Amino acid sequence: MSVRRIWASLSTLALAAVAALGVAGTAVAADSASASASASASASASAGGYVALGDSYSSGVGAGNYLPDSGDCRRSANAYPQLWAAANSPASFAFVACSGATTASVASGQLGALNASTALVSVTAGGNDVGFAAVMQDCVLGSEATCLSSVNAAVGKMNSSLPGSLDALYGSIRAGAPAAQVVVLGYPRFYQLSGSCIAGLTEAERAAINDASDVLNGVLAKRAADAGFTFSSVVDEFTGHELCSGDPWLHSVTVPVQNSYHPTTAGQSGGYLPAFRSAV
Repeated sequence: MSVRRIWASLSTLALAAVAALGVAGTAVAADSASASASASASASASAGGYVALGDSYSSGVGAGNYLPDSGDCRRSANAYPQLWAAANSPASFAFVACSGATTASVASGQLGALNASTALVSVTAGGNDVGFAAVMQDCVLGSEATCLSSVNAAVGKMNSSLPGSLDALYGSIRAGAPAAQVVVLGYPRFYQLSGSCIAGLTEAERAAINDASDVLNGVLAKRAADAGFTFSSVVDEFTGHELCSGDPWLHSVTVPVQNSYHPTTAGQSGGYLPAFRSAV
């Protein structure tokens, strides 16, 4: 049996349960001005309410220390919304992101937290709409051909049905919080190519998954811009911390299974938090 198949067999039980899912004096002056502007923006956002919407990448699955009242939504005290709120003390804070959320379930189940006084909204959504969990299961347990086919099908959804779903969600967010700054965060690339991994997926599979992430982020950025929202990529923050990098900020296949392919505590504090903070 190949190393890949041994690894896949060991992963079967876990993955079968997968359901979801930023002249010296001049430089100093510029840095000071940038820091001042960032502080001013954060202070402005803090003057009103902050609502954190989205899926498991916003709820903090994989970062542990889940809030007792969050149940299966698995909202973590180490997730970027919680960290930002603790540092900036907004007038109010509603953390309603939930593991497994799609654009539709965010729209139907989370937007009640918005109101006219909401000043800041963050959201991650779209990965579950295109079958993120199923793609990763196919890639871990199936052949290379199965994996690439599954990735291509997901990319097809990104280009066909997802834009309309995002438009609907973003329109509903704007209606619920007409004065808010809305920050849409993207998803990291999963793999460092030609990296340190000696087992698992093939390089072609890893490259395809990374390319799909780029497509997804491109769709999110375009729809966010058209809605008048701010898109903040996390790709730069996670560069050097992908799987196979030697210092990953993402879980690979792991137990508990829901942590698989989600940011670690370091991924939330070192990846998502700076990306969000830079956009506010």
